[in-house]
Amino acid sequence: MNTLHNTNLETVYFAGGCLWGVQEFIKHLPGVVGTEAGRANGTSNNTIGEYDGYAECVRVVFDAAKVELNSLIEYFFEIIDPYSINKQGDDIGPKYRTAIYSKQQTHLTIAQDYINQRDDAAKVVVEVQPLINYVASDPEHQDRLTNFPDDYCHIPHDLLYKYKMD
Repeated sequence: MNTLHNTNLETVYFAGGCLWGVQEFIKHLPGVVGTEAGRANGTSNNTIGEYDGYAECVRVVFDAAKVELNSLIEYFFEIIDPYSINKQGDDIGPKYRTAIYSKQQTHLTIAQDYINQRDDAAKVVVEVQPLINYVASDPEHQDRLTNFPDDYCHIPHDLLYKYKMD
């Protein structure tokens, strides 16, 4: 598929605990044309050194003519515990917080509206913030569960591949 001239492409960043599982799940969703594991909203421009405030995330490029952001957010909520602060599965710490980041205000409004319309909105602790910094993860973290399917993942296996088309 030639995405070079596709004007419907948009980008959003999902943080949902360890990025390995989030990337593996999201890359199989309808309308997603590309993913990249990375770090959002830290203070460094590289992956060297100590934790700098980032959240592990997945950069998601999607075709807005094929899938609405609201649908992607709904899928995302299938794989996270939206009530958990700085923890998903066995992964604990601020870098495992749940969040939706974007450079587009319309994306942030859609995400906040999605949360606000939920019956449990008062309990949801998913950050919705502008993306201020993004750094791609090192190569060994890209498509990690595709390359090493037996590695740890906090997302149950049947859910992880729920939307995978063979």
